Formats: sequence, C-alpha cells, structure tokens
Amino acid sequence: MRPILALALSLATTLALPAAERKVPMSLHDITLNTLDGKPQSLAAYKGKVVLAVNVASECGFTPQYAGLEKLYEQQKGRGLVVLGFPCNQFGGQEPGSAEEIHSFCQKNYGVTFPLFEKLEVKGPGQAPLYQFLTAKHGEPAWNFHKYLIGKDGQVIAAFSSKVAPDSPELKAAIEAALK
Repeated sequence: MRPILALALSLATTLALPAAERKVPMSLHDITLNTLDGKPQSLAAYKGKVVLAVNVASECGFTPQYAGLEKLYEQQKGRGLVVLGFPCNQFGGQEPGSAEEIHSFCQKNYGVTFPLFEKLEVKGPGQAPLYQFLTAKHGEPAWNFHKYLIGKDGQVIAAFSSKVAPDSPELKAAIEAALK
C-alpha cells in the first residue's frame, strides 16, 4: 500500500508544478498510468513494440474511428503494433462518462480490445506526463482522436491529426515503416 501512496503523492506534487517546470519523461517506457479499470500499468510493457497512442472520446464526430483503430490493432498486433486509447474530456466535453461507462460504450459499440486507460488531460496546466512527452516535439492535439506513433525504442516518430483515419495510406505507411 505504501508504494502506491508514494506514487500518488509524487504525481500530485508533479501536477502541482507549472507545466514548464515538470520533468518530461525521456521515453514512453518511463511512464506508468492506470488502466481504465484503475490498475497501474507501466508502459515499459510495450518495449520493442510500435505504439499508436490516441486521445479518444465517446461523443465526438470522430468516435467511429474506434472501429478503424480496433481493426488496425487486430490486423497488426501479431506484428508488434499496440493501440493505446486515452480518454479525454477536454475537447467539447465529449468524454463525460465514468470509466465503467467508457468501457461499456467501447465494448458495446465497437468491440474494442486494445488497452484503454483512465481519463487524462492532453493539454494545458494539468497536462498528464504522457502527453508532456508526446507533445514535446510533435505539438498538442487540436481535437479528439489525434494520434502519436511511437517506435519500438519508446520515442515518438510522428503525429497525425484527427482527420487522418486509422485506415489512411499515410498512417498505414508510417506504421509499416516502424514495424520493419
């Protein structure tokens, strides 16, 4: 129980600092987040895999991209691609639900099997350490379903706007190159 308390205090202290003063993680693999069911998950578990990190929302015009993300994950997970979903309510309040509601929505409507994490902030003064890392060289998301492609080494390769669909040639080519 004490390690969890220490982690919570450390995170609270980090988030109390202005964004400019926070220590940005050096790699995706340096970050631990809670899954949608509240369990801590080290992203170091994805070392050696290509990761597509996406800020998701259940009530967005881009929400149907869940289907394409799931299809991409199913087609490429055997080759080393992992899609990670990060619910966010910062864009138009389009992810108002609880963790249980998000999980239920994703299962019922899109059969999502890729990992989903607890809601977090992707921009602004409360920006999560994950997004401090993702946005350091590739800019903040302008809306829901913004995608960051991370290489096997845990470094961001590219970012794609919400308008770039999961089955777009541009995204597929970038994933293919990263998987090689």
